[in-house]
Amino acid sequence: MRIKCRKQVLLSAINIVSKAVPSKASKPILDCILLEVKGGILKLTANNMNLGIETTVECTVLEEGVCALDAKLFSDIIRRLPDSEVYIQSSSDYNATIECEKSDFKIPCWSGDDFPDLMDVDKDKSIVISQLGLRDIIRQTIFSISDNENSKMMSGEHFEVVNNRLTVVSLDGHRISLRKVDLKGENSDVSATIPGKTLQEISKIIGNEAEKYITIYFSDNTMSFEFDNTRVVSRLIDGDYFKIAHMISMDTTLTVKANKNELMGCIDRASILIQENDKKPIIVRILNDNNLYIRLDTNKGSNNEEMEIEKEGDEITIGFNPSFIMDALRVIDDDKVNIYLKDSKSPCIIKDADDTFIYVILPININPDAY
Repeated sequence: MRIKCRKQVLLSAINIVSKAVPSKASKPILDCILLEVKGGILKLTANNMNLGIETTVECTVLEEGVCALDAKLFSDIIRRLPDSEVYIQSSSDYNATIECEKSDFKIPCWSGDDFPDLMDVDKDKSIVISQLGLRDIIRQTIFSISDNENSKMMSGEHFEVVNNRLTVVSLDGHRISLRKVDLKGENSDVSATIPGKTLQEISKIIGNEAEKYITIYFSDNTMSFEFDNTRVVSRLIDGDYFKIAHMISMDTTLTVKANKNELMGCIDRASILIQENDKKPIIVRILNDNNLYIRLDTNKGSNNEEMEIEKEGDEITIGFNPSFIMDALRVIDDDKVNIYLKDSKSPCIIKDADDTFIYVILPININPDAY
């Protein structure tokens, strides 16, 4: 194999596929990026057996062939080269040379014969969404997945498409995020749970353009994202997802409409007093004077905040983990948010103006009479 390629073009491709290189590989070949050169195209592939990524770039092909290079070493070398043409050549003695201007590296390489193929994905079921749209959906839901590997289902996000409406749900046992999006064109009905790690990586490599689209294909146990010159293949999480309909449609006795940025400011200022691993709740009181009151007491001090709201219903005193509320408010793009409450022990529901984003948070148990 012998090619010539611009340094920045090559580096961009390496950065994309490196997302699928495992931090601890079960065998040495998985630490590598596979380079395949054919028909004027260079294809780079990484595969950790749960997530695989391949992308192609144009290059000057001097000799077709295949080799595998250690991903970290390859990336470090290319990143530090001058911004110029890079020459890469592999030889039959399992060595590769990388040259750029006056720099010349010689490193080990593998034949690539043992490099695993990406998982097969049927293309019977698919949906199409803009890259910006998918990026926003992930941003608005990913924080609610669980990092507890003992609960596989909670470590993923459930994608469901019915009649061209996509609903994405994530939860961690303390909160739920739900996002609804109407898709364009004809899309398959789908029900699948995608690993959170896959979505986190895909959000790093797709673009911000509303005009560029990504096609997502679903099989029984695998799926793929295809966009630009890149394909990302992932396993799905097996099993039935949680039933949440009763939690997002529960009876409430209090409705609050609040300015989102003002509410974020109140909670953010109160959070200054929270120390690491401190589980002190913020106390939220809503009274009949159409004000919302926030109180926080910690070992570092105390804080009181208040803001005007629009209110319909009963008074309430309730406690929350402040970071959970902030996570939801940060990703709602509207100026106003609607908050629905029942009592101090029932979940709080936060929605945007169009009900396309729904966030459910469980309260922290407090004694309301103490406040």
